[in-house]
Amino acid sequence: MFAEAANEAQVEYWNTGAGPVWVEFQDKLDRQLDPLGRAAMSALDVRPGDRVLDIGCGCGHTTLALAQAVGMEGEVLGVDVSEPMLTVARRRAAGRNSIHFVQADAQSSDLGAGRDAAFSRFGVMFFADPTTAFRNIGQALRPGGRLAFVCWRSLAENLWMRGPVEAAAPFLPPSPPQDPHAPGPFAFADDKRVRGILEGAGWSEVEIRPHDDEIGIGGVDETMALSMKVGPLGAALRATPDAAPSVMQAVRNFLSRYEGPNGVRMPAASWIVTATRS
Repeated sequence: MFAEAANEAQVEYWNTGAGPVWVEFQDKLDRQLDPLGRAAMSALDVRPGDRVLDIGCGCGHTTLALAQAVGMEGEVLGVDVSEPMLTVARRRAAGRNSIHFVQADAQSSDLGAGRDAAFSRFGVMFFADPTTAFRNIGQALRPGGRLAFVCWRSLAENLWMRGPVEAAAPFLPPSPPQDPHAPGPFAFADDKRVRGILEGAGWSEVEIRPHDDEIGIGGVDETMALSMKVGPLGAALRATPDAAPSVMQAVRNFLSRYEGPNGVRMPAASWIVTATRS
């Protein structure tokens, strides 16, 4: 394990809980999230020769895509707290001299300096102190360096995650009230909060625009297997495994309503956020 991190709970979660699950489902998750990550990369305007930081790089799918954009003259550093996911990332990028990975907490670790851009696909909503984290990320960029990331809007707007949770709810214990700003997938749902965090961390030219898409990974069976393991429903079932048979049938019934010629496709609502280091 790397040196002491500022986000101990998230470090443990992504190494012992979520990390191994994401490794198991890496192909499906990459397929589901790829169009949203590509939208953020387009907003970043990655250029040949750029030196780019990939925050929360996970299993390396986005790092590989960024490396293709910067070419042999550029470089991409993938940063993540999850060693299980980084093990996969390193294997996928073997032999690529322009790609490097480091297990580090982007809120508190030294990320170097002088890079041209920073990117993240759903990797920046988990900081205990996001203002400090974005200030630290900014210090890794040159003046005028560019930032782009994609993050989720509210759970209410994201049927792909909300629907299975609501279908399963009658068979699970009530969930305790959640702090909407606590580290988690929907911590950046409030665009005004996101703007305040970035401007408070010294970023300028902050732009936040809604991005709507339909996402999916395949048919009902594939989608159900993912829904039962990842996200809030996966966490609830790990705590209440006896409910799985009833939940499985309820989730199957829900997903079947959204299956078409291209498999199960459901609305996904995100923010594409860009900014410049002052």
